[in-house]
Amino acid sequence: MAKETSLEKSKIKILLLESIHKSAVAAFQADGYTTIEREDRSLAGDDLAERVRGAHILGIRSRSEVTAAVLERADKLIAIGCFGIGTDQVDLAAAEMRGVPVFNAPFSNTRSVAELVLAEIIALCRGIPERNAAAHQGRWVKAVGGATEVRGKCLGIVGYGHIGTQVGLLAEALGMRVIYHDIETKLALGNASPVGSLDALLERADVVTLHVPETPRTFHLIGEERLARMRPGAKLINASRGTVVDIDALARALGTGRIGGAAIDVFPEEPESNEHEFRSPLRTFDNVILTPHIGGSTLEAQENIGVELAAKLIKYSDNGSTVTSVNFPEVALPEHAGKHRILHIHRNKPGMLAQVNAVFSQARINIASQYLETNSRIGYAVIDIDGAERPISLAIRKDLDAIDGTIRTRLLY
Repeated sequence: MAKETSLEKSKIKILLLESIHKSAVAAFQADGYTTIEREDRSLAGDDLAERVRGAHILGIRSRSEVTAAVLERADKLIAIGCFGIGTDQVDLAAAEMRGVPVFNAPFSNTRSVAELVLAEIIALCRGIPERNAAAHQGRWVKAVGGATEVRGKCLGIVGYGHIGTQVGLLAEALGMRVIYHDIETKLALGNASPVGSLDALLERADVVTLHVPETPRTFHLIGEERLARMRPGAKLINASRGTVVDIDALARALGTGRIGGAAIDVFPEEPESNEHEFRSPLRTFDNVILTPHIGGSTLEAQENIGVELAAKLIKYSDNGSTVTSVNFPEVALPEHAGKHRILHIHRNKPGMLAQVNAVFSQARINIASQYLETNSRIGYAVIDIDGAERPISLAIRKDLDAIDGTIRTRLLY
């Protein structure tokens, strides 16, 4: 494992992939970071491993897969930023055990996703997708054909988090009745009403929209059985994760007319790039809106994500704060001007902090302040020391590295 000492900001290499917004670059540069590489494409496998070699901070979106094998070759990597909500493209456990915190931006694209869902609700209820397809084929389908207003209809929200609540408020402004279900107790906003079970929600809603994370519990959450519980002709929207809906079961339900339309933005398998063909059994249905994972793809959202993620990565690089990291003990740290800060990441086992403190005691160095947080696998200790010159600090680092169970140490000056 590489052990990191403090580096001048100009020597910290930052690699940003997948067209990460220039607002991130501006934020890094404003803080004194100048060695920044930015690419439009995604990378995977050996290509990613080769590019990330020597990089200290890696920024990705959804297509670049950071596996344990990639991390093994990332000899200097100290942090990863996932510029979006999802983090399943990173092996979080492998990153954790290499002392690499992973950060994401769970809130910056909330409005963009909510607006897309609202547009899809209206489009599906008015029958826009099939009428649009007919017009492109030269057919003039002016008949009412089941088109309805959204006013007075029941919207069922599955997953009442930041996006779900925004969708509910926007839908209420259009006159919809909003119900929701969440595995945790959530305070209702506006006039939304909670329902006790997912099945009860499916049986009542005219439109169902999904806003849940990808977990074993949500895998094929909407499958054959639950599609059959939905009201005849109901609409389904998925802008959460691709594995939440059984696509083949949805295609069958659309084929029989049981489901009256759908809007899908995320898929269990997505093309690696814009040059690859998108394949799905849903392509044959004119009453289905298919979008290429663009829920958060607005200029406003990408700018906000760039600013938010860059700020988190800068804070960790500058002073070691790990607040909102998805795979690391969270430590909120004050500035450390005039002191040396040592970060010690270690396996969580008994006696580690005592051994760390013994190193400072034997060197007769005073600890000005100390912070420790742990999870089931690792511990993260942050030590500020007084009156230590750089050579002493480097000697201390060597002793800390020698402690059995040490994963990584970093020195901040």
